[in-house]
Amino acid sequence: MNTPRTTGRLVLVPNALDLGTDPVPLQDVLSDATLRRAAGLSAWVVENAKTARAFLKRVGEIHPLAQPLQALSMAELPRPRKGDPGAAIQPTAWRELLAPALAGQDMGLLSDAGLPAVADPGAALVQAAHEAGVTVEPLAGASSLTLALAASGLNGQRFAFEGYLPQNAAERAQRVRELEQRSRKEGQTQLAIETPYRNQALLESLVQLLQPGTRLSVACGLTSPGGFCQTRSVSQWRSAPLPTMPEKLPAVFLWLAN
Repeated sequence: MNTPRTTGRLVLVPNALDLGTDPVPLQDVLSDATLRRAAGLSAWVVENAKTARAFLKRVGEIHPLAQPLQALSMAELPRPRKGDPGAAIQPTAWRELLAPALAGQDMGLLSDAGLPAVADPGAALVQAAHEAGVTVEPLAGASSLTLALAASGLNGQRFAFEGYLPQNAAERAQRVRELEQRSRKEGQTQLAIETPYRNQALLESLVQLLQPGTRLSVACGLTSPGGFCQTRSVSQWRSAPLPTMPEKLPAVFLWLAN
């Protein structure tokens, strides 16, 4: 005998990857089932309300929204206090965001781009949902990390996502060398990202710091017009002018040492 659900679900709704560039048709990157599920949700937790409303407006042009856009319940994920980025968010804050689900209503979690909770602060809300007994329902959609890995030709069987590298030059150099050693020892592809306006600086830094035989891949704007993925040995990167990286498009940097 099945026990009736007393809580709603936390639905992880993927966004497109076109943040910072011209929008692509949502039907080109998200399934119709995902778009219909998103259109039927009235309560949301989002990374940025303005970006979320722009996404849901596009969804509403394909499938009618459950409520008018301005009537949707929309809360933003909590952010650390300014000047204290390491400050922990109180567990009660995450649980309060789950109030619609705890009251029996399905609710959505939306990132600015790609899959919620993957390289995204929404992971803490997903953890809180599990702790509160709320069912988590992930919907299929594009992730810049997995797309970049697939397109790179590097080891897709063993890989690690580093996130953001240190901004301090000395600390970044030390970290890159540590990750390259791990890559060589374990045959593990390393992935990192950067704030878009620092893409060029990170590419130049990696080309300078990595060993000549290490393969370095750069993926930018995948699923968008003009998106690209280039994989070369570091010696090959050094032998030709580096591409000019867009300052508004997120990029993924991957490397695999021999």
